[in-house]
Amino acid sequence: MRYVKPTLFFSLFVTLCPAFALAQTQLTACLEQGKKEFSGRDYTHARSTFERCLKMDPQNVETLLSLGGVALTQDKLDEARRYFRRAIGNMERTSPYFSYSYSMLGDIAFKQQQPQSALKYYDRSLGYNRANVNSLVGKAVITENQGNLKEAAQLYETALAVEPLNVVARKRLIALEPVYFSDEEKLAALKQRYAALPDKTDISETDRALFNKIHSAEQRGGIDYLKSKYKVLPADYVVTLFKDTDFSREVLTLSGYNALQKQIGQDAVVVFQKMKVRTQDVFDLRDLKGNKIFLPDSTLTDSGFYVYNEALQGRKAFLLPSESVPPTQADLDKLAARVSDLERSGYTEISRSELALVEQQTNCSEDTLRQYMGLYVLTVSKNDKRYFVPQGETADPKKGVAYYYVARARAKRNPNIRIPRNSLAEMYESYGYKLCSSVDGELLEM
Repeated sequence: MRYVKPTLFFSLFVTLCPAFALAQTQLTACLEQGKKEFSGRDYTHARSTFERCLKMDPQNVETLLSLGGVALTQDKLDEARRYFRRAIGNMERTSPYFSYSYSMLGDIAFKQQQPQSALKYYDRSLGYNRANVNSLVGKAVITENQGNLKEAAQLYETALAVEPLNVVARKRLIALEPVYFSDEEKLAALKQRYAALPDKTDISETDRALFNKIHSAEQRGGIDYLKSKYKVLPADYVVTLFKDTDFSREVLTLSGYNALQKQIGQDAVVVFQKMKVRTQDVFDLRDLKGNKIFLPDSTLTDSGFYVYNEALQGRKAFLLPSESVPPTQADLDKLAARVSDLERSGYTEISRSELALVEQQTNCSEDTLRQYMGLYVLTVSKNDKRYFVPQGETADPKKGVAYYYVARARAKRNPNIRIPRNSLAEMYESYGYKLCSSVDGELLEM
């Protein structure tokens, strides 16, 4: 080993230390400038400044995190992810930034619509810091979207215990009250809304349903809706909870809820009339599943409220009394499968006008054609049917009659259409007869 004299080592240390201190001072000043620009929302200059800082020290964690934050703010998600990962790779094991970095990676994955990846990052973040509010709220939002509402409510509650004024957590927790409130809390909420007597001690299914309805009306902006309809909102329509605190919140009273429902019903009538619905048909409108959208007291059902909102946007989401309920995708899939079965069995589809032609040529009723002559009617909806007949020559001549006449009509437009032989139809024609009676449409005997 080479021996270095203490005096020489001390001389080198004294020489290098001022340069190191100067570099650190310059880096600190650079970071402070970038943070100031970022706070002022001057993201372009902040980014440029932090890139200059990174040249001073390419492994500086604070600089990498700052660049990641700027990129995330500007929705440059892939770039942001690279900076946060680089920062994690350069962190000391005891670094306080692990929880923050994984939380930001969770936000990036969430924005990129990768909820499972986001959950893993949020969980890892919480493994370093169980009180990371951003991770708690991010995990809660994903959990809520996945339908785990009670678990989501618990996460929002935990976030609020750490940060009581967190707007997102408080708003979402309020929205989930019908899910996580106990019966005692629901009863207390009804009393606050003057929807239950003060001395009431037990809650019924009717009470629970009423709480859910009033709460839903509040969440849909019912209070603002009422305020837009009155110059001065009646004092007994709204109650303010936690007045003069940071948690102040307006809720509907039972009187306010009833007034709201009546007002919306009246406004909906006007909107539907503007969409050319006849006045006498308005209260018989149905949603696309066939359910009436008005209750007997002329207020809207929940689905009616949706239909009304669609109408406000100029979109028709209702059925007139004369209209049939449209098939669901499951219905359409079932119909498609049945059509495939018919085609494999040698059937071909004919139009309603072609069926009318067959009826005219044979004098046979639709029932007779179905019972004896192979016609298959596939019902799509109340007013929509599809018709199929055996194609070509058949062992039973009666079952080939319909296609015989259809093919003759089609051949007039397309000479390539082959007209099958049909001894029964040809025999009746040779005698100048039709197959069925013109009176009742039933088959004649020759």
